[in-house]
Amino acid sequence: MRPSASVRRILVVTGFIVLALAAAGAWRLRGVPVATTAVVVKPLQQSVVVSGRVLAPAKVDLGATLTARAARVAVEEGDRVTAGQVLVELERAELAAALAQAEAAEAAASTRIAQWREVGAPSAQNQLTQAEANLAIAAQDARRQEELFRRGFIGAARLDEVRRTLAVAQAQADSARSNAAAYTARGTERRLLEDQLAQARAAREGAAARLAQTRVVAPAAGVVLLRAVEPGDIVQPGKRLLVLLPDGELKLVALIDEKNLGLLRPGQPALAAADAYPEQRFRATLDTLAPGVDAQRGTIEAKFRVPDPPPLLRADMTVSIDIEVAARRHARVVPASALRGPVGDPPWVLVVRDGRAERVVVRAGARGNAEVEIVDGLAPGDRVILTPGIAAGDRVRPE
Repeated sequence: MRPSASVRRILVVTGFIVLALAAAGAWRLRGVPVATTAVVVKPLQQSVVVSGRVLAPAKVDLGATLTARAARVAVEEGDRVTAGQVLVELERAELAAALAQAEAAEAAASTRIAQWREVGAPSAQNQLTQAEANLAIAAQDARRQEELFRRGFIGAARLDEVRRTLAVAQAQADSARSNAAAYTARGTERRLLEDQLAQARAAREGAAARLAQTRVVAPAAGVVLLRAVEPGDIVQPGKRLLVLLPDGELKLVALIDEKNLGLLRPGQPALAAADAYPEQRFRATLDTLAPGVDAQRGTIEAKFRVPDPPPLLRADMTVSIDIEVAARRHARVVPASALRGPVGDPPWVLVVRDGRAERVVVRAGARGNAEVEIVDGLAPGDRVILTPGIAAGDRVRPE
């Protein structure tokens, strides 16, 4: 008796199911096809890329220290100047006359000292010599007259007259002695003249200093960034006339995310390029890191030295800086996408071993743009699974 049509249909469907299960079992025994990559040994460089700007030496605001009219402005914006070059000249006639007057007063004080040396001191010494000679004569005459008075040859009136003459001679000698002492090299007359000369010299130096202030000069070599004065303007102390960018060591400054702080060390090499000239890269070196972190931004300021800055750099230009924080000549490398596990836990990878996916905990090192160094856990040639959704223990088949 032949089976009915419905029974035949059931048998056919059952056969298909059995075949499908058999095929699935056979496919499962072969393993799930997965994308893999081999652990390779190659050079690896880890970089931190940041955006910064050109930090030129401090800008200098130049101005006048007195109120006067600008007579001449010798520079334009963008001009290069040398140290000591006159940039702005103010009217100076009145101050020049004051300096001439002070110089004349100093010359007069010097002349008085010369007069003391050539006339005053010798004259005082001569007067002393004469007074002492007159005193000696008066004293000798007084002794002789006293002897004649004792013998009775002269009267008391004559003796009193002789004694008055001696007293006058003594007073003149004392006065001449004091005068001569005043005219010595350490005497009061010489000190007074020296004080007058010092006062005149100080007045002359002050007048010269005020006259010098009529010229605004460049404190150092550099470039004029701003000109804010024209001939005829009345300038006053504190008013900015020019802005100078002095020559000096050019540096780069950048704000780096604090999460990279552990990777940064002064002395690390870097490559930089101005955003305006991205094809012209130049070398830089990480110089200093700020001692503190900006709490609001979560960044730390870093400064870079540029040993050979290109001419194209300008103050405050935006630059991109690629800091080399690690370099490995022989690193065991896998794609960064091969690492698995939550952040904060030790990373792990799936490795194909004996046809199955095996979980291996690894220790990562330097990280490149898309690759990571495996310090421990894998050997060169190990096949690491890249396909997501694979669990440890699954039977797999590398594509």
